[in-house]
Amino acid sequence: MVEKNDIEIDKELPLLAVRDVVIFNDMILPLYIGRDKSLAALEAAQSGAKQLLVVAQMDQSSEFPIPEEIYRVGTVAQIVRQLKMPDGRLKILVQGLAKARIVDYVQTEPFLKATLEILEEEPVANADSIELEALMRNVRDQSQKILLLRDLLSDEIVNLLEGIEEPGRLANLVVSNIKVKVDEAQKVLETTDPMARLQLVNSILAQEVKVSAMQAKLDSEAREEMDKSQKEFFLREQLRLIKRELGKDFDRDDEAREYRVKFQKAHLPKDVAAEAIKQLSRLEYMHQDAAEASIIRSYLDWIVELPWGVTTRDHLDLAQAKKILDADHYNLKKVKDRILEYLAVMKLSHRQKGPIICFVGPPGVGKTSLGQSIAKAMGRKFVRLSLGGMKDEAEIRGHRRTYIGALPGRIIQGLKAAGSSNPVFMLDEVDKIGNDFRGDPASALLEVLDPEQNSSFSDHYLNLPFDLSRVMFITTANFLDPIPQALEDRMEIIHLSGYTAEEKVSISKKHLLPRLIKDHGLKHGTLTIQDSAIKAIISSYTYEAGLRGLDRKLAAICRKVARKVAEGRDKTFRITEKQLHKLLGPPEIVHEPKLTDGQPGVATGLAWTEGGGEVMYVEVRTMPGKGNLSLTGQLDEVMKESAQTVLAYARAHAMELGLDKDFYEEMDIHVHVPEGSVPKEGPSAGVALMVALISALTGIPVPKDMAMTGEITLRGQILAIGGLKEKSLAALRRGVKRIIIPRQNLKDLEDVAEIPANIKRKLAFLPVDNINDLLDLVFPNRKTTMPISPKRPEKKDSRFKEGPPPRRIKRFPKHSPSARKIVFP
Repeated sequence: MVEKNDIEIDKELPLLAVRDVVIFNDMILPLYIGRDKSLAALEAAQSGAKQLLVVAQMDQSSEFPIPEEIYRVGTVAQIVRQLKMPDGRLKILVQGLAKARIVDYVQTEPFLKATLEILEEEPVANADSIELEALMRNVRDQSQKILLLRDLLSDEIVNLLEGIEEPGRLANLVVSNIKVKVDEAQKVLETTDPMARLQLVNSILAQEVKVSAMQAKLDSEAREEMDKSQKEFFLREQLRLIKRELGKDFDRDDEAREYRVKFQKAHLPKDVAAEAIKQLSRLEYMHQDAAEASIIRSYLDWIVELPWGVTTRDHLDLAQAKKILDADHYNLKKVKDRILEYLAVMKLSHRQKGPIICFVGPPGVGKTSLGQSIAKAMGRKFVRLSLGGMKDEAEIRGHRRTYIGALPGRIIQGLKAAGSSNPVFMLDEVDKIGNDFRGDPASALLEVLDPEQNSSFSDHYLNLPFDLSRVMFITTANFLDPIPQALEDRMEIIHLSGYTAEEKVSISKKHLLPRLIKDHGLKHGTLTIQDSAIKAIISSYTYEAGLRGLDRKLAAICRKVARKVAEGRDKTFRITEKQLHKLLGPPEIVHEPKLTDGQPGVATGLAWTEGGGEVMYVEVRTMPGKGNLSLTGQLDEVMKESAQTVLAYARAHAMELGLDKDFYEEMDIHVHVPEGSVPKEGPSAGVALMVALISALTGIPVPKDMAMTGEITLRGQILAIGGLKEKSLAALRRGVKRIIIPRQNLKDLEDVAEIPANIKRKLAFLPVDNINDLLDLVFPNRKTTMPISPKRPEKKDSRFKEGPPPRRIKRFPKHSPSARKIVFP
């Protein structure tokens, strides 16, 4: 047993861990006990000498502190009183007896118990020194300053501070009555030298004086602001009473108060808030039935309902975003990579501006639904605005408030509907915008889709800047040509090509069929369609690059199956290719017959259409005449010029091509492209026109398994073309094995997203640079000579008979093709 102030203190005591407080000697403090271990420790103390070792815990948020989370120095406290609270907790009143250090923990369950060592107070060196007296006075003065700033100073406290002559007790008293951090109070407790402890308290007080002074200043400013608000309130109440006495309605004052509350909740920018207050002041002094009053109310309603600075948090988990994009859309690697790159940049730099992307591709390839998937992957709201047929600039910028029924533009309306200032905003059909006397919407979009300008987009109705820089704008188009150059320059163009037959089959099985089966009320496993049947639907019942027609045909099959199930027939259905005629009727797409061997003057060209690629036959026939060139088949000017260029090249290089130099003088040439009701345009038919012409002039047929595309110049060069993927798909569908392409298009074959690997395995791409390479590939056994054409016989009197003209023989020396055959296995 150890004696301390005539009170015996055990060497082993229950330990009570406390939060947010440090107990000092002679300090009387109430404590609330609610934790199980604390209650058990209190019960053990009550059964003994009613003593506890009270120690502060390091982590104030820990509910179940372990010995390592408890300070080593605490205070032995005597339990003076105990009271049970209504909520089940205990309230105890304790008094500090002695400072103690934990030597070791005896037990940890069901409560903490430790052996302790009493820490004696060190004697004061130089108790009568001037330094100690000055330090004690400074501590008293700073304590009084803090209490004065906190409005807690009284004569009783001043007398208490002046009556303490021991530096250690003064330090304990000051720290225990002035709120300081637990770790700072713990340092004071662990200091056994009274002089050093008082110096530590002095430094703490110096900091607390500054904090308390600043706090008092802030309280004073807040009180002055409150007094000002109360003054305004009383004045407004007086004004309201005056208006009531004058017989005026005071509902508008309530309305004004409601608007002011809404302004605060909307967190308006400074310039917006200033304009809103200005308009509200006008409304307060305006008759409530005035025409302009309703306009101002509508204007204020729009201001408070817009998402000023309200944003949704982006999902920056790249793996999860990729999973969502892959689940919703098949392939489209370029688009998915671009979105993931944007998210990666957002993850590293949160100041990234929203990108402006334009998806260009044929109908039905998933441009619009892709925008919804992007919003889902990013965790943003989605807004869609259709621009098709829009001709009024005010649809984008809004109408000025001077007009009756004026409203903000569709951009601001979309942001209000989204409730967020950073949604994914899709501008659909941007290539179908019109214009008339009301303005050009495409020109209005120049500011919306410019990252350097849209941070302060001004709507005509609001006439206030709104930040669109965090909006992710996605536009869609079928063609780039109708889009103005200035608008196109502001967008990042991503081309979406049509799907291959294999891709359509895969999409049908993974996406279309499961959705249609669910939409038609069928159970899983009720309907299955063979791959061969799906391919037959694609080739014989649809003509498109996308999936809408295929979706409709599959839906028709689902409806017929749903009817049979509803009538109580078979429960499972397996659709084969033979059943399609019964379910969908006869094939709707009838393709032009394939070429057969031995047809000179016919070449297989490749064209691009909205529905994807298409095989286009070019037919050339010669007949006796006077050198005329006829062009039929609804050819546009560019295609006619290509035919004229081909003929001009053949005339200029007739000797090199094995032709008589005057071959064109006694014959007419007729060029026809079938399906005459369909307009045809573009320069890429030049290669097919050249091959068809040489085939017609020489009588050598073109191989039926060979198709070609490319633009021809007068110098005989073959230039690059576009739409190679669509043209390749068309060739593959028609059984073509080899495709002649310009050598400049070899870069497209290296892009996996442009030309899928399965196409490159099935087709041989033959690159050419010029017409000589072209003819060497198409006519490998041809021989070139430079014959001297005999002079044309002079006309003689028909009375004189002549023998038959000498037979002209064309010689074609063997020449190996210069072009290299490229095959991608």
